[in-house]
Amino acid sequence: MNSYVEHANITVSDLKNTIHFLQTALPDFHVRGEGCSELYDWCHIGTDTSYIALQEVVIDKPVERIPYRQLGVNHIGLVVSDAQSAAQRLHEAGYEEVSFDETHPARKRAYFFDADGIEWEFIEYLSDEAESRNDYTL
Repeated sequence: MNSYVEHANITVSDLKNTIHFLQTALPDFHVRGEGCSELYDWCHIGTDTSYIALQEVVIDKPVERIPYRQLGVNHIGLVVSDAQSAAQRLHEAGYEEVSFDETHPARKRAYFFDADGIEWEFIEYLSDEAESRNDYTL
């Protein structure tokens, strides 16, 4: 068996906002489970084989952070069948685009911020060949 990422867990300010963002970009994502603990409400959203675990913030103390320069998550990447369609749906829903990259011959990438300012990358692979997908020399 090959290892793979089953889930990532992130804290958000509003579960419903993040669920809306993810389902706008990824209509095949469904809520696999949700509930509340003593400390926070939570949700698992994704597919049958992988998901994003969300928990709603209880105590919010803003943190000033420079992405890509300080410790922390910079973005979360998710594979989609059509990056342009995902970007269009996110635009229509009013989400902020960071960039759209079509410079690589084997992939397209759309980057967007959700309502919490978390950056998400949506990757469309144009080749089934791992060597092409993973070519970082371009």
